[in-house]
Amino acid sequence: MTYALQTTALATLLLLAAPAGARAEEPLPGASVESLLTLAKEHNPDYASMRFEAQAATERIAPAGALMDPKFRVEWMDITQGGSQNATLLPGNVGSTKYTLMQDLPWFGKRELKQNIAAQEAQASQGKAQGSWAELAARVKITHAQRYYLHHTRQLTLELLDLSTRLAKVAQVRYAGGLAMQQDAIRAQLEQTAMQTELVALQGESRQFDARLNALLARPNNAALATPERLRPVPVAAKLDAQALMARSQQTNPRLLTEASSIRSAELGRELTLKNRYPDFTLAITPTQMQSRISEWGLMLEVNIPLQRASRRAEEREVQAMLDAAQSRRAATANQVASELSENLAGLDAAQRTEQLAKSSLLPQAELTFQAALAGYENGKLDFATLLDAQRQVRQARQAQLKAQLEAQMRLAEIEKLLGEDL
Repeated sequence: MTYALQTTALATLLLLAAPAGARAEEPLPGASVESLLTLAKEHNPDYASMRFEAQAATERIAPAGALMDPKFRVEWMDITQGGSQNATLLPGNVGSTKYTLMQDLPWFGKRELKQNIAAQEAQASQGKAQGSWAELAARVKITHAQRYYLHHTRQLTLELLDLSTRLAKVAQVRYAGGLAMQQDAIRAQLEQTAMQTELVALQGESRQFDARLNALLARPNNAALATPERLRPVPVAAKLDAQALMARSQQTNPRLLTEASSIRSAELGRELTLKNRYPDFTLAITPTQMQSRISEWGLMLEVNIPLQRASRRAEEREVQAMLDAAQSRRAATANQVASELSENLAGLDAAQRTEQLAKSSLLPQAELTFQAALAGYENGKLDFATLLDAQRQVRQARQAQLKAQLEAQMRLAEIEKLLGEDL
Protein backbone atom coordinates (compact mmCIF):
# COMPACT_ATOMS: atom_id res chain seq x y z
CA MET A 1 0.00 0.00 0.00
CA THR A 2 1.41 3.36 -1.01
CA TYR A 3 1.86 6.25 1.42
CA ALA A 4 -1.03 8.19 -0.19
CA LEU A 5 -3.42 5.26 0.19
CA GLN A 6 -2.34 4.75 3.80
CA THR A 7 -3.00 8.42 4.54
CA THR A 8 -6.46 8.28 2.93
CA ALA A 9 -7.42 5.12 4.84
CA LEU A 10 -6.25 6.64 8.14
CA ALA A 11 -8.21 9.84 7.52
CA THR A 12 -11.35 7.79 6.75
CA LEU A 13 -11.01 5.78 9.97
CA LEU A 14 -10.53 8.93 12.02
CA LEU A 15 -13.61 10.48 10.45
CA LEU A 16 -15.75 7.41 11.20
CA ALA A 17 -14.43 7.25 14.76
CA ALA A 18 -15.14 10.92 15.40
CA PRO A 19 -18.07 11.68 17.75
CA ALA A 20 -21.37 12.66 16.20
CA GLY A 21 -21.05 16.22 17.46
CA ALA A 22 -17.80 16.66 15.56
CA ARG A 23 -19.43 15.86 12.23
CA ALA A 24 -21.38 18.31 10.17
CA GLU A 25 -24.77 18.79 11.81
CA GLU A 26 -28.03 18.72 9.93
CA PRO A 27 -29.26 22.25 9.14
CA LEU A 28 -32.11 23.42 11.31
CA PRO A 29 -35.52 23.59 9.62
CA GLY A 30 -37.28 26.90 9.31
CA ALA A 31 -35.11 28.93 6.96
CA SER A 32 -37.51 28.27 4.09
CA VAL A 33 -41.04 26.97 3.90
CA GLU A 34 -40.02 24.10 1.61
CA SER A 35 -38.00 22.38 4.34
CA LEU A 36 -40.90 22.77 6.75
CA LEU A 37 -43.40 21.24 4.33
CA THR A 38 -41.13 18.25 3.79
CA LEU A 39 -40.91 17.59 7.52
CA ALA A 40 -44.63 18.09 8.01
CA LYS A 41 -45.49 15.58 5.29
CA GLU A 42 -43.14 13.00 6.79
CA HIS A 43 -43.91 13.40 10.51
CA ASN A 44 -47.26 15.07 11.17
CA PRO A 45 -49.42 12.43 12.94
CA ASP A 46 -52.79 13.84 11.86
CA TYR A 47 -51.86 13.65 8.19
CA ALA A 48 -50.34 10.20 8.73
CA SER A 49 -53.60 8.95 10.25
CA MET A 50 -55.57 10.21 7.23
CA ARG A 51 -53.17 8.47 4.85
CA PHE A 52 -53.52 5.20 6.77
CA GLU A 53 -57.31 5.50 6.70
CA ALA A 54 -57.18 6.03 2.95
CA GLN A 55 -54.95 2.97 2.61
CA ALA A 56 -57.37 0.93 4.72
CA ALA A 57 -60.28 2.04 2.53
CA THR A 58 -58.34 0.97 -0.57
CA GLU A 59 -57.78 -2.47 0.91
CA ARG A 60 -61.55 -2.88 1.34
CA ILE A 61 -62.17 -2.81 -2.43
CA ALA A 62 -61.19 -6.40 -3.21
CA PRO A 63 -63.13 -8.05 -0.33
CA ALA A 64 -66.23 -6.02 -1.20
CA GLY A 65 -66.60 -7.83 -4.52
CA ALA A 66 -65.64 -11.29 -3.31
CA LEU A 67 -68.03 -14.20 -2.89
CA MET A 68 -68.97 -15.27 0.60
CA ASP A 69 -67.04 -18.23 1.99
CA PRO A 70 -68.62 -21.57 1.08
CA LYS A 71 -70.22 -23.73 3.77
CA PHE A 72 -69.70 -27.42 4.45
CA ARG A 73 -72.23 -29.60 6.27
CA VAL A 74 -72.08 -33.24 7.43
CA GLU A 75 -75.20 -35.19 8.44
CA TRP A 76 -75.02 -38.68 10.04
CA MET A 77 -78.16 -40.77 9.47
CA ASP A 78 -79.18 -43.72 11.69
CA ILE A 79 -76.10 -43.58 13.92
CA THR A 80 -77.30 -46.65 15.94
CA GLN A 81 -78.22 -48.82 12.94
CA GLY A 82 -81.78 -49.27 14.15
CA GLY A 83 -80.66 -49.80 17.75
CA SER A 84 -78.31 -52.68 16.90
CA GLN A 85 -75.19 -50.83 18.00
CA ASN A 86 -74.00 -48.03 20.15
CA ALA A 87 -74.10 -44.55 18.65
CA THR A 88 -71.10 -43.81 16.47
CA LEU A 89 -69.98 -41.12 14.03
CA LEU A 90 -67.77 -43.29 11.86
CA PRO A 91 -69.15 -42.89 8.32
CA GLY A 92 -68.71 -46.58 7.54
CA ASN A 93 -70.69 -47.70 10.61
CA VAL A 94 -73.80 -45.52 10.31
CA GLY A 95 -76.79 -45.87 8.05
CA SER A 96 -75.63 -43.11 5.71
CA THR A 97 -73.57 -39.93 5.78
CA LYS A 98 -74.63 -36.89 3.78
CA TYR A 99 -72.05 -34.23 2.84
CA THR A 100 -73.27 -30.84 1.66
CA LEU A 101 -71.09 -28.12 0.11
CA MET A 102 -73.00 -24.81 -0.23
CA GLN A 103 -72.14 -21.52 -1.90
CA ASP A 104 -74.19 -18.32 -1.61
CA LEU A 105 -74.51 -16.46 -4.93
CA PRO A 106 -75.88 -12.89 -5.09
CA TRP A 107 -78.02 -11.62 -7.95
CA PHE A 108 -76.15 -10.68 -11.13
CA GLY A 109 -74.24 -7.40 -10.83
CA LYS A 110 -74.44 -7.03 -7.05
CA ARG A 111 -70.81 -7.97 -6.46
CA GLU A 112 -69.58 -5.45 -9.03
CA LEU A 113 -71.74 -2.73 -7.48
CA LYS A 114 -70.41 -3.45 -4.01
CA GLN A 115 -66.86 -3.33 -5.31
CA ASN A 116 -67.49 -0.05 -7.13
CA ILE A 117 -69.05 1.44 -4.00
CA ALA A 118 -65.96 0.47 -2.01
CA ALA A 119 -63.77 2.03 -4.71
CA GLN A 120 -65.69 5.31 -4.49
CA GLU A 121 -65.44 5.26 -0.70
CA ALA A 122 -61.69 4.75 -1.06
CA GLN A 123 -61.51 7.77 -3.38
CA ALA A 124 -63.47 9.78 -0.84
CA SER A 125 -60.95 8.77 1.85
CA GLN A 126 -58.10 9.79 -0.43
CA GLY A 127 -59.84 13.14 -0.97
CA LYS A 128 -60.04 13.59 2.79
CA ALA A 129 -56.33 12.78 3.08
CA GLN A 130 -55.57 15.37 0.37
CA GLY A 131 -57.73 17.88 2.23
CA SER A 132 -55.86 17.13 5.45
CA TRP A 133 -52.56 17.78 3.70
CA ALA A 134 -53.85 20.99 2.10
CA GLU A 135 -54.98 22.22 5.53
CA LEU A 136 -51.67 21.23 7.14
CA ALA A 137 -49.61 22.83 4.37
CA ALA A 138 -51.57 26.08 4.68
CA ARG A 139 -50.97 26.19 8.43
CA VAL A 140 -47.25 25.59 7.94
CA LYS A 141 -47.03 28.29 5.27
CA ILE A 142 -48.94 30.82 7.38
CA THR A 143 -46.91 30.08 10.51
CA HIS A 144 -43.68 30.47 8.54
CA ALA A 145 -44.88 33.84 7.23
CA GLN A 146 -45.81 34.94 10.75
CA ARG A 147 -42.35 33.97 12.03
CA TYR A 148 -40.81 35.94 9.18
CA TYR A 149 -42.96 38.96 10.04
CA LEU A 150 -42.05 38.81 13.74
CA HIS A 151 -38.36 38.35 13.01
CA HIS A 152 -38.19 41.36 10.69
CA THR A 153 -40.40 43.44 12.97
CA ARG A 154 -37.93 42.71 15.76
CA GLN A 155 -35.03 43.68 13.50
CA LEU A 156 -36.84 46.92 12.64
CA THR A 157 -37.49 47.64 16.31
CA LEU A 158 -33.83 47.04 17.14
CA GLU A 159 -32.78 49.46 14.39
CA LEU A 160 -35.18 52.10 15.64
CA LEU A 161 -34.07 51.50 19.22
CA ASP A 162 -30.51 52.18 18.14
CA LEU A 163 -31.73 55.32 16.36
CA SER A 164 -33.65 56.39 19.45
CA THR A 165 -30.51 55.95 21.53
CA ARG A 166 -28.63 58.28 19.19
CA LEU A 167 -31.50 60.78 19.26
CA ALA A 168 -31.43 60.67 23.06
CA LYS A 169 -27.73 61.54 23.00
CA VAL A 170 -28.44 64.44 20.67
CA ALA A 171 -31.18 65.65 23.00
CA GLN A 172 -28.87 65.38 26.01
CA VAL A 173 -26.14 67.30 24.21
CA ARG A 174 -28.58 70.04 23.24
CA TYR A 175 -30.01 70.11 26.76
CA ALA A 176 -26.49 70.39 28.23
CA GLY A 177 -25.79 73.28 25.89
CA GLY A 178 -29.03 75.02 26.82
CA LEU A 179 -30.47 74.56 23.36
CA ALA A 180 -33.29 72.17 24.36
CA MET A 181 -35.50 71.41 27.30
CA GLN A 182 -35.00 68.51 29.68
CA GLN A 183 -38.35 67.19 28.51
CA ASP A 184 -36.74 66.23 25.19
CA ALA A 185 -34.27 63.89 26.91
CA ILE A 186 -37.07 62.37 28.97
CA ARG A 187 -39.21 61.78 25.87
CA ALA A 188 -36.29 60.06 24.19
CA GLN A 189 -35.86 57.74 27.17
CA LEU A 190 -39.60 56.99 27.22
CA GLU A 191 -39.43 56.08 23.53
CA GLN A 192 -36.55 53.70 24.23
CA THR A 193 -38.45 52.06 27.08
CA ALA A 194 -41.52 51.59 24.86
CA MET A 195 -39.42 49.89 22.19
CA GLN A 196 -37.74 47.65 24.74
CA THR A 197 -41.16 46.63 26.01
CA GLU A 198 -42.24 45.84 22.46
CA LEU A 199 -39.12 43.72 21.95
CA VAL A 200 -40.09 41.62 24.96
CA ALA A 201 -43.59 41.15 23.53
CA LEU A 202 -42.19 40.23 20.11
CA GLN A 203 -39.87 37.68 21.67
CA GLY A 204 -42.79 36.09 23.50
CA GLU A 205 -44.85 35.92 20.30
CA SER A 206 -41.92 34.39 18.45
CA ARG A 207 -41.66 31.60 21.04
CA GLN A 208 -45.39 30.93 20.68
CA PHE A 209 -45.16 30.60 16.91
CA ASP A 210 -42.05 28.43 17.21
CA ALA A 211 -43.96 26.08 19.52
CA ARG A 212 -46.91 26.05 17.11
CA LEU A 213 -44.67 25.21 14.16
CA ASN A 214 -42.83 22.48 16.10
CA ALA A 215 -46.19 20.92 16.95
CA LEU A 216 -47.09 20.81 13.25
CA LEU A 217 -43.76 19.11 12.56
CA ALA A 218 -44.16 16.65 15.47
CA ARG A 219 -41.02 18.04 17.15
CA PRO A 220 -40.49 19.01 20.80
CA ASN A 221 -42.07 22.38 21.55
CA ASN A 222 -38.73 23.95 22.47
CA ALA A 223 -36.77 22.44 19.55
CA ALA A 224 -34.53 24.94 17.78
CA LEU A 225 -35.63 26.43 14.48
CA ALA A 226 -33.66 28.36 11.91
CA THR A 227 -34.28 32.04 11.35
CA PRO A 228 -36.78 32.50 8.50
CA GLU A 229 -34.74 33.87 5.61
CA ARG A 230 -37.27 34.43 2.86
CA LEU A 231 -40.89 34.29 1.88
CA ARG A 232 -42.29 32.41 -1.08
CA PRO A 233 -42.64 34.57 -4.19
CA VAL A 234 -46.19 35.57 -5.03
CA PRO A 235 -47.22 34.20 -8.46
CA VAL A 236 -47.48 36.58 -11.37
CA ALA A 237 -50.85 38.08 -12.23
CA ALA A 238 -51.38 35.64 -15.11
CA LYS A 239 -51.55 32.76 -12.64
CA LEU A 240 -54.06 34.59 -10.45
CA ASP A 241 -56.83 34.92 -13.01
CA ALA A 242 -60.07 34.50 -11.09
CA GLN A 243 -61.99 32.60 -13.77
CA ALA A 244 -59.15 30.17 -14.43
CA LEU A 245 -58.69 29.48 -10.73
CA MET A 246 -62.43 29.00 -10.24
CA ALA A 247 -62.47 26.36 -12.97
CA ARG A 248 -59.32 24.78 -11.60
CA SER A 249 -60.73 24.56 -8.07
CA GLN A 250 -63.73 22.59 -9.36
CA GLN A 251 -61.32 19.92 -10.57
CA THR A 252 -58.73 19.86 -7.78
CA ASN A 253 -60.35 21.01 -4.53
CA PRO A 254 -60.11 18.07 -2.09
CA ARG A 255 -63.52 18.73 -0.54
CA LEU A 256 -65.19 18.80 -3.93
CA LEU A 257 -63.41 15.61 -4.96
CA THR A 258 -64.60 13.95 -1.77
CA GLU A 259 -68.17 15.08 -2.34
CA ALA A 260 -68.08 13.89 -5.96
CA SER A 261 -67.00 10.44 -4.78
CA SER A 262 -69.77 10.47 -2.19
CA ILE A 263 -72.33 11.26 -4.91
CA ARG A 264 -71.09 8.44 -7.10
CA SER A 265 -71.12 6.07 -4.12
CA ALA A 266 -74.73 7.08 -3.35
CA GLU A 267 -75.73 6.49 -6.99
CA LEU A 268 -74.21 3.02 -6.93
CA GLY A 269 -75.88 2.36 -3.58
CA ARG A 270 -79.21 3.22 -5.13
CA GLU A 271 -78.57 0.76 -7.97
CA LEU A 272 -77.62 -1.93 -5.45
CA THR A 273 -80.77 -1.31 -3.44
CA LEU A 274 -82.90 -1.62 -6.57
CA LYS A 275 -81.27 -4.97 -7.29
CA ASN A 276 -82.46 -6.18 -3.90
CA ARG A 277 -85.83 -6.60 -5.56
CA TYR A 278 -84.36 -9.72 -7.16
CA PRO A 279 -83.54 -12.91 -5.26
CA ASP A 280 -80.17 -14.24 -4.19
CA PHE A 281 -79.26 -17.91 -4.56
CA THR A 282 -77.60 -20.71 -2.66
CA LEU A 283 -76.18 -23.60 -4.71
CA ALA A 284 -75.26 -26.89 -3.02
CA ILE A 285 -73.94 -30.29 -4.06
CA THR A 286 -74.68 -33.25 -1.79
CA PRO A 287 -72.95 -36.65 -2.02
CA THR A 288 -74.33 -39.39 0.31
CA GLN A 289 -72.07 -42.13 1.65
CA MET A 290 -73.37 -45.57 2.63
CA GLN A 291 -70.85 -47.88 4.21
CA SER A 292 -67.63 -47.23 2.33
CA ARG A 293 -68.98 -45.87 -0.95
CA ILE A 294 -70.80 -42.84 -2.32
CA SER A 295 -74.19 -44.13 -3.24
CA GLU A 296 -76.08 -40.94 -4.16
CA TRP A 297 -75.45 -37.47 -5.52
CA GLY A 298 -77.77 -34.52 -4.94
CA LEU A 299 -77.94 -30.93 -6.18
CA MET A 300 -79.74 -28.13 -4.36
CA LEU A 301 -80.77 -24.64 -5.42
CA GLU A 302 -82.11 -22.29 -2.77
CA VAL A 303 -83.67 -18.92 -3.61
CA ASN A 304 -84.73 -16.25 -1.15
CA ILE A 305 -88.05 -14.62 -1.97
CA PRO A 306 -88.03 -10.79 -1.62
CA LEU A 307 -91.61 -10.39 -0.48
CA GLN A 308 -91.13 -7.52 2.00
CA ARG A 309 -92.06 -4.84 -0.49
CA ALA A 310 -92.71 -2.15 2.14
CA SER A 311 -89.24 -2.46 3.64
CA ARG A 312 -87.66 -2.57 0.17
CA ARG A 313 -89.40 0.65 -0.87
CA ALA A 314 -88.34 2.31 2.37
CA GLU A 315 -84.72 1.35 1.68
CA GLU A 316 -85.02 2.74 -1.84
CA ARG A 317 -86.39 6.03 -0.54
CA GLU A 318 -83.56 6.14 1.99
CA VAL A 319 -80.81 5.77 -0.60
CA GLN A 320 -82.49 8.35 -2.84
CA ALA A 321 -82.56 10.80 0.06
CA MET A 322 -78.89 10.08 0.74
CA LEU A 323 -78.10 10.79 -2.92
CA ASP A 324 -80.03 14.06 -2.80
CA ALA A 325 -78.17 15.02 0.38
CA ALA A 326 -74.79 14.27 -1.22
CA GLN A 327 -75.65 16.39 -4.26
CA SER A 328 -76.79 19.26 -2.05
CA ARG A 329 -73.60 19.03 0.01
CA ARG A 330 -71.48 19.25 -3.10
CA ALA A 331 -73.41 22.27 -4.36
CA ALA A 332 -72.99 23.98 -0.99
CA THR A 333 -69.28 23.12 -0.93
CA ALA A 334 -68.83 24.44 -4.47
CA ASN A 335 -70.47 27.74 -3.51
CA GLN A 336 -68.32 28.01 -0.39
CA VAL A 337 -65.10 27.25 -2.28
CA ALA A 338 -65.95 29.84 -4.94
CA SER A 339 -66.75 32.44 -2.28
CA GLU A 340 -63.57 31.79 -0.29
CA LEU A 341 -61.45 31.78 -3.42
CA SER A 342 -62.89 35.11 -4.60
CA GLU A 343 -62.42 36.61 -1.14
CA ASN A 344 -58.79 35.53 -0.88
CA LEU A 345 -57.96 36.67 -4.41
CA ALA A 346 -59.32 40.12 -3.55
CA GLY A 347 -57.35 40.12 -0.30
CA LEU A 348 -54.16 39.10 -2.09
CA ASP A 349 -54.58 41.87 -4.67
CA ALA A 350 -55.17 44.45 -1.92
CA ALA A 351 -52.11 43.24 0.01
CA GLN A 352 -49.89 43.48 -3.08
CA ARG A 353 -51.12 46.99 -3.82
CA THR A 354 -50.57 48.03 -0.20
CA GLU A 355 -47.04 46.66 -0.20
CA GLN A 356 -46.23 48.46 -3.44
CA LEU A 357 -47.56 51.76 -2.08
CA ALA A 358 -45.64 51.38 1.16
CA LYS A 359 -42.45 50.49 -0.68
CA SER A 360 -42.55 53.07 -3.47
CA SER A 361 -44.34 55.99 -1.84
CA LEU A 362 -45.05 55.85 1.89
CA LEU A 363 -41.63 54.70 3.08
CA PRO A 364 -39.52 57.09 0.96
CA GLN A 365 -41.71 60.01 2.01
CA ALA A 366 -41.49 59.05 5.67
CA GLU A 367 -37.68 58.74 5.48
CA LEU A 368 -37.39 62.16 3.81
CA THR A 369 -39.66 63.65 6.46
CA PHE A 370 -37.52 62.16 9.22
CA GLN A 371 -34.27 63.42 7.71
CA ALA A 372 -35.76 66.91 7.39
CA ALA A 373 -37.08 66.77 10.95
CA LEU A 374 -33.71 65.61 12.27
CA ALA A 375 -31.91 68.45 10.50
CA GLY A 376 -34.51 70.92 11.74
CA TYR A 377 -34.18 69.70 15.34
CA GLU A 378 -30.39 69.92 15.24
CA ASN A 379 -30.71 73.48 13.94
CA GLY A 380 -33.28 74.36 16.57
CA LYS A 381 -36.09 74.93 14.06
CA LEU A 382 -38.30 71.98 15.17
CA ASP A 383 -39.15 70.58 18.58
CA PHE A 384 -38.36 67.04 19.71
CA ALA A 385 -42.00 65.91 19.54
CA THR A 386 -42.02 66.57 15.78
CA LEU A 387 -38.83 64.54 15.41
CA LEU A 388 -40.31 61.61 17.32
CA ASP A 389 -43.45 61.79 15.21
CA ALA A 390 -41.35 61.61 12.04
CA GLN A 391 -39.50 58.61 13.45
CA ARG A 392 -42.81 56.87 14.17
CA GLN A 393 -43.94 57.50 10.59
CA VAL A 394 -40.86 55.69 9.29
CA ARG A 395 -41.62 52.80 11.60
CA GLN A 396 -45.26 52.66 10.57
CA ALA A 397 -44.32 52.68 6.88
CA ARG A 398 -41.94 49.76 7.32
CA GLN A 399 -44.44 47.86 9.43
CA ALA A 400 -47.12 48.48 6.82
CA GLN A 401 -44.85 46.89 4.22
CA LEU A 402 -44.18 43.87 6.44
CA LYS A 403 -47.88 43.48 7.29
CA ALA A 404 -48.79 43.63 3.61
CA GLN A 405 -46.24 40.89 2.89
CA LEU A 406 -47.68 38.77 5.69
CA GLU A 407 -51.23 39.31 4.46
CA ALA A 408 -50.23 38.34 0.92
CA GLN A 409 -48.59 35.13 2.14
CA MET A 410 -51.63 34.22 4.23
CA ARG A 411 -53.98 34.83 1.30
CA LEU A 412 -51.73 32.82 -1.02
CA ALA A 413 -51.70 29.91 1.43
CA GLU A 414 -55.50 29.97 1.64
CA ILE A 415 -55.83 30.03 -2.17
CA GLU A 416 -53.52 27.04 -2.51
CA LYS A 417 -55.49 25.22 0.19
CA LEU A 418 -58.66 25.74 -1.83
CA LEU A 419 -56.94 24.50 -4.96
CA GLY A 420 -55.42 21.52 -3.16
CA GLU A 421 -52.06 22.21 -4.79
CA ASP A 422 -49.40 24.91 -5.14
CA LEU A 423 -49.72 27.60 -7.78
